[in-house]
Amino acid sequence: MGSTKWEIVHIPGKPPISPTQQPKVNVFASVIDPKVTNTLIRKLNQIAPLEDLRHVKRVRKSCSNGQTQLSLILCLAGEDGDELGSMPEHVLELVNCYQLNPFVTQVCRHAATTKEEWEEQCKLWPTSFHPPTYNIDGITGFNEEDSKVVFNHMNHALRLAISSNHQLVNAAVIVDPCANQIIASACDEIFSWDTCLNGNSNRELLLHQDEASGSHDAANRFLSSNLQLNGSHNDCHPSYKGVSCLNPWQWSQQHLSSSSSSFWHPLRHAAMVAIEYSAARDRNLFPDVGRTAETSAQVNPVENSTAESPHKKHKTDPIKVKNAEVAPTDTFLCKSDRPYLCTGYDIYLAWEPCAMCAMALVHQRIRRIFYAFPNPNAGALGGVHRLQGEKSLNHHYAVFRVILPDEALGRLELDASATETIKKDD
Repeated sequence: MGSTKWEIVHIPGKPPISPTQQPKVNVFASVIDPKVTNTLIRKLNQIAPLEDLRHVKRVRKSCSNGQTQLSLILCLAGEDGDELGSMPEHVLELVNCYQLNPFVTQVCRHAATTKEEWEEQCKLWPTSFHPPTYNIDGITGFNEEDSKVVFNHMNHALRLAISSNHQLVNAAVIVDPCANQIIASACDEIFSWDTCLNGNSNRELLLHQDEASGSHDAANRFLSSNLQLNGSHNDCHPSYKGVSCLNPWQWSQQHLSSSSSSFWHPLRHAAMVAIEYSAARDRNLFPDVGRTAETSAQVNPVENSTAESPHKKHKTDPIKVKNAEVAPTDTFLCKSDRPYLCTGYDIYLAWEPCAMCAMALVHQRIRRIFYAFPNPNAGALGGVHRLQGEKSLNHHYAVFRVILPDEALGRLELDASATETIKKDD
């Protein structure tokens, strides 16, 4: 059954597991006298620590015949299952010394990632649950006002994706959420038609910022089609061959002649181009000493405005980002106040990014990523991989998928068909 309204779904760093299907492991346990609990725990932590089960509580408290009963995990069960012979010698000594009666029970192998998983785990044996400690807006839900902001910016990205050179491509919109201001927007530039003939490029087809805040009904005319984009698919529809992150290796399969009126650049995915525009904007707003605004790097025409442009310190603390001052409208800010990459910014993408784009957004210190359509071919944020859950990275962003209603999805079939018709006529 499809969706009847816009939805924002958080994509966690690990794939969700059904609470009833969590992997389990066998352990030896025993009912104990409450008086010796601390002594046994201290000794067992030394001779049989639960290194790989740190989320599992060693003691379970239950009620039997109206009396409190304590059970204690002794150690992991060996390959022989419930055979006491598989129990380590030092543990056996404790069993004999305290006259324990070991039994085999099961505990969940991995720590819970959601409250629902945790509640199911505790039915077997008590575990600890530690929800995300980083404070990123949206992980626990969006209010109505914030949801509208997200939908409007996603509208902008979807408009760009379908309006670029009469072909469907990926689009990226970088937003400063503190001021609800678009910093940069771009489309895929791995393939650009007629560039050699008339000198035009994708960036000239970008929509104006005020068009991005239109109503949902207007935006629906620019959405997507007969592809089950709210679900998953294995084969890429011909209309979507131009989406760089869906087909990151397509450039290697092209054999363009020197007389062709098109060019390929494998690295110019929408997210990469948007990052480039954001950097150019920073250079324009914060020129080096002796440089003027006129001689600074060219900025994306859509975003070439310094009006109420907030700046951020060279910090990654979102709270400090929110408290940043507003830049004057008629002067440039000093060099020391220049933003540090894209710290604190959000990015909206039509399609889930590939690994290259996702890593670039890690390096840029992006705060939140929103995408509309999954990428089953090369998606790095849920489709194939989950880069946001990689603990070895020095920065982590929150990832959300914006699910479109069926009414909106049904309209892209016409727009996609019209796009293909225009492309063939050209």
